[in-house]
Order: sequence, then structure tokens, then C-alpha cells
Amino acid sequence: MNAQNLPGQRGDHGEVIDTRRGMFGASGGGDTSGYGGLVRSVRMPGATSRPYGGWFDEVADELEGALDEQGLVPENVIEKTVVDRGELTFHIEREYLPTVAKTLRDDPALRFELCTGVSGVHFPGDKGRELHAVYHLRSITHNRLIRLEVSAPDADPHVPSIVAVYPTNDWHERETYDFFGLVFDGHPALTRIMMPDDWQGFPQRKDYPLGGIPVEYKGAQIPAPDQRRSYT
Repeated sequence: MNAQNLPGQRGDHGEVIDTRRGMFGASGGGDTSGYGGLVRSVRMPGATSRPYGGWFDEVADELEGALDEQGLVPENVIEKTVVDRGELTFHIEREYLPTVAKTLRDDPALRFELCTGVSGVHFPGDKGRELHAVYHLRSITHNRLIRLEVSAPDADPHVPSIVAVYPTNDWHERETYDFFGLVFDGHPALTRIMMPDDWQGFPQRKDYPLGGIPVEYKGAQIPAPDQRRSYT
């Protein structure tokens, strides 16, 4: 078989960042199903070794070459390249994010014209990289889809905005800021988009308290989550 057609192989099976117990991570619920005894590790996908397979190598070569032409050392810009479940992700050092995004958009051999948004992710166990921003880029010219991913520590939750490169990211960055607390430096108007302006905290972080307000439904009053009956 031609080596260029082989799928990319992970180099080290990933880095363990947490250990989860039970089916959903909950404890003390009086589980009798046996699922409470499950123990599994949470791993971040490790770097993939060449060849990545298919057109992934072509995109990686073109990106590294374009960065080199700009006087940048690709190894200093791209933290790692991951091929996982048939998808290609470039993990980028956050200070280079705007440069990489502009390169991917403008280089004729790449032409990722569309950013369909940014997703926030919170990994409390990924020490020093607790907050992640994942960008989904599509090339309409070449019919390709890739991801960019950057990370930031909880103590310094700053990531450069790429609204100047992809203007449609305006509201997506606001939503990620609103729910995860990632601060997109250079955003034209970084304000909350869903929660009230004076809301305390960021509701989609994993360590956000499970509080709430009672809900009325067809005359019935449902207590807030932290006040509901416990079946232990």
C-alpha cells in the first residue's frame, strides 16, 4: 500500500489530563447498575506522525511553507498537528493565531475562505491550558475542512481576536467569551451576548456551580437544580 494513502498515526496515544469514575462523573447517587464502577482516563490526542494521509499532508506542507516565507519557524507557530477520527487539527501558539488564520485564508493553495465559528472548551484537568478555543475553517475553493485550536491558562484567559480576518466570527467570539470567559483581545465590542451584562461567572465552565432558579411548568413548581431532592 502507498504510504501516502495511510491514515495518520498518533505518536504517543495522547496525554492523560483526568480520570473519570462512573458513567457521567457523578457520585453518591446510589447507583445499582454497575456503571458506577467504571474508571476511565481522559486523554488529549497526541501529535500525529507523517504521513497524515490524503490531502492533509498537502495542506500541512503549504501552511508550513507559507509561514517560512513570512520569516516564521513553523515549529514555533504550530504546537502540534493532530489527525483524529479522520479530521485535521492544527494546534497553534495563541500569539500567532491571527497570522495563521490570514495565511490560511489568503494563500492560493489553501484558500480557507470561511470560518464557521469558534467553540469554547474547558478542561479543568489540563493544567496551564484549561481553556481552549477551536476554530472550524472551510475551503470552498478546494472543498476541505480543518480546525485550528489554541489554548490559554485559566489565570490568563486571553486569545487574539480574528474578527479582522473573519468578520463573521464577531458574535461567535462574544458567545465564547460570555459562556467560557475567554477574552478575545482586539475584538471590536467584546460584550455578553446571551447572559445579562452584570452576570457573575461563565455558565459553561465545568466548575460553574449547579445553581439556578425555580421553574414553573403548567402550574407545577420545579426547584432549582441545587435544591432538588437527592435519592441517595
